[in-house]
Formats: sequence, structure tokens, C-alpha cells
Amino acid sequence: MGWFDLPRRPEPEVMDDSSEVQAYSSAAADAYLSKIDDSFVEHALRLIGPGPGCALDIGCGPGQISMKLSIRLPGWKLIGLDRSLTMIARAREAQDSRVKALASRGVRVSVEGLHFLAGDAGSLPFRDSSFDLVLCNSVLHHLADPARLFAEIRRVAKPRAAILVRDLRRPSRIGFPFHVRWYGRHYQGLMYKLYCDSVRAAYTGEELSGMLEKAGILGARLFARGSTHLGIERRAVTSS
Repeated sequence: MGWFDLPRRPEPEVMDDSSEVQAYSSAAADAYLSKIDDSFVEHALRLIGPGPGCALDIGCGPGQISMKLSIRLPGWKLIGLDRSLTMIARAREAQDSRVKALASRGVRVSVEGLHFLAGDAGSLPFRDSSFDLVLCNSVLHHLADPARLFAEIRRVAKPRAAILVRDLRRPSRIGFPFHVRWYGRHYQGLMYKLYCDSVRAAYTGEELSGMLEKAGILGARLFARGSTHLGIERRAVTSS
């Protein structure tokens, strides 16, 4: 590692502290973070094939992405999974609140296709080749070794399934203070600290490229979203 490289400082693998969950859940409703989540949802929709299927959102947190996808993918079965029981409870509460809010406006929403479960990303409780779409947003920086996650994604995704994994990008040592000051300007208090810690715990493009090479996920490629995010994607293979 050179002098310009910022050493990675891992975060705890599970966000279960009530104050942190509250800060993250509140920020998830913010317009800025909501737009970032929307870009992830749109990215996922570009990767999937036609027709209904089954999707898995690994590390779903308070469920904002899972719920956004459930609206855009009627007829799909979608499972949001998180290791934090507190996050799963918050996701279920948010789902109930959304249904009640829409019902008050005369809009009926079926929740049969969306379920939130507690589970470990490194040991997923699903059979091989179960999903047509596997998603994972902002989880990598919580993992000391994402190899188990990638192995599980490869296992539970169908051979022709779409895959989208996205996370923050760790900048250089010199760029770090400017990076978090600019891109974290929308956050305050504990959420700003969580954001800085997450950026410091994220991986670089070179590191993620090496992980992808070892993961053996056929057809997947590295991508970058501006200066803030990077990840891997695989477009669904449709029958000709």
C-alpha cells in the first residue's frame, strides 16, 4: 500500500444499535438518499428479463429499496433479508405504514409479494438457483471478507439471473476529507459520522475487481457510478 492509499477501516458487520438504526432509517426517507436508492432501483430494472420472477435484496436495512422495487415489479415475489433484527422490524413497520398511507388515499396495495426476513448474507437460507434477480446495496463495506457473500450470490442466483451489487467507493488518503465533506454535506450528526465511517470502510475499484475475478460469477462485470459508488452487475440472459 502506497502513501496515497487510504487504509481501510472495517465497520461492524451488523448495524443493530437502536440509535444508528434510527439515524439510518430517518435518512432513508430524506430526498437526497431516496434519489440514490432510486438510481439503484432503476439500475436493477435495466438488468432484469421480461416476465415475473423472484428477487432477493440482501442487506435490505429498513426496506426502502425492497419496497420501491415491489411497486415497480407487480407480480414478482421479493424477499428483503438483513442480519439485524432491529432493521427487519423497522422494515416491517415501514411496510405497514406505507400500506396504511396508500389505503387512506383509496389505493389498495398487495403486500403478499414482499416479505422481510432475518438472515446471514454469508449463509443464505435458500436453495441453489432460487432467484431471477439478486441485489445487494451498501453491504460490502460491512464485510471483512466479501468472498462468502459472493459465493452465496453465485449459489442462489439462477444461471441466467440478473445480479446487482453496489457499494460506496473508498477514495485516496488525500481525497478522503474533501470527498466526505462534499458528498456527506446532506447528512448531519450521527448520520454524517456513519457516512464517513462507511466511506473509510469501503473498497477501491482495484480491490473489488480482484474479488470479482475470484468470485467466479460468470458474465458479471465491474461498474462505477460517478465518484461515489462502484459494484458488479450482470444482465439477465433471456432466451432467444
